[in-house]
Amino acid sequence: MVNGEHMSDLLTVREVARLLHVHPNTLRRWSNDGRIKAYRITARGDRRFKREEIERFLAELSEVKDTVGSLR
Repeated sequence: MVNGEHMSDLLTVREVARLLHVHPNTLRRWSNDGRIKAYRITARGDRRFKREEIERFLAELSEVKDTVGSLR
């Protein structure tokens, strides 16, 4: 568990990268930069992402995309 979350509520780097249509290294860089919160779950530092935070991130991206589209 990570902060009360079950492991099934956490997504891997590969899963999130697929959802966001970015390379896994891009996702890791965004995590390092603080754009997306990652949770380290093992001694070697494997990252996991909370499903609800990724959904929120996607919603924010969608809002920005809609705003930019309406400016054209």
